Parts: sequence; C-alpha cells; structure tokens
Amino acid sequence: MQDIEVIQHKIFEIRGFRVMFDFDLAALYSIENRVLKQSVRRNINRFPEDFMFTLTRFELNQLLISGVSQIVIPPEYNFGATTPMVFTEQGVAMLSGVLRSEKAIEVNISIMRAFVKMRQFLIQNNELFHSIAELKVKIQQLEQSGEETLAAVNDLSEDVRTEIDDIYIALSQLANKNDTKKRNQIGYIKSTE
Repeated sequence: MQDIEVIQHKIFEIRGFRVMFDFDLAALYSIENRVLKQSVRRNINRFPEDFMFTLTRFELNQLLISGVSQIVIPPEYNFGATTPMVFTEQGVAMLSGVLRSEKAIEVNISIMRAFVKMRQFLIQNNELFHSIAELKVKIQQLEQSGEETLAAVNDLSEDVRTEIDDIYIALSQLANKNDTKKRNQIGYIKSTE
C-alpha cells in the first residue's frame, strides 16, 4: 500500500479540479509515463474532460513561473510535443480499469483513500477556513483604521507642536521686552537720606 500522505502531496488544484499529474501516477503504478499515456489514448472515450485533460502551454508556463513546477514537474520530464495530462479523482478511478494490473488496483485504492481523506479534511475544517477568511477581513479593516488613526494623531501632534512653538515665542518676547518706563515702586518707601 502506498503512503496516503505521499499521495496527498501529489494532488494539486488546476482549473478548479483536484488532479494528479501523469508522471506522478506512472511512478506510483511503477510503469513508464509513455505506457500510461498510450493506455489512456487507446481508451480515450473513457476519459472525458472532467476525468482527464491535457495542460495547455499557457498553464504549463504559469506553473513554471509560479515555482510550483520545480517541486511538481520532474526535471527529466520531456515536454516535447505534448504537455502533461492531469487526472481528476474520477479519471484516476478509470485508470484502474484501463491498466488492469494488481499494482494498479492497489495504488488506486490508496489514491482514492487520499482523495477521500482530503475531502473529509476540507469538510471538517470548512468552518475554520471561513473563520480565517473573516479574520483576514477584520485585520485588513483594523490596519486601515489604524492608518487613519495614526494620520489623525500625526495631524493633531503637528497642531499641538505649532501651538507650543507659538507659546514659546510669546514667552521669549515677554522675557526680552525692555520696558523703559519708570514705574512706581509698590510698598513702603525707605528714605535714602
């Protein structure tokens, strides 16, 4: 039996489908990729678009640009005139009928369990995913309101600084003011005689 976690790491989402690449399936079935593709082509009527599709050059380039392909697509894979085939869960199930070996049946059972386990995980954690999405929205709102608050505080600080500067200027003017008028003294007058 194949390790379900290893298989789960070979399942990707493309065009809204969870799929597996032909070369990963060939490795799991212990057959050459060309043999897998030949078997599919001989039985192409068993593989409608929602079971299997071939990646376009654009999709392949997007995978290469995104860096996913460095993990996914083996470096020795020869694209030549064809691009990789990808198989949905139903397409993988159909492969067991096309390949007809004990190994294919055993691997398909493991793959089906991996798909089921992923689906259960998504269903069980659906509420968690919604909570995370809500938290992201709230964090964005807080960041935006925080930026607005910071801008208001900066504006207020600038106004306060300007008022304090005005007070210092007024105080320094008062301190430096020389009054040349003679003032009468207040209080008892001592005679200086």
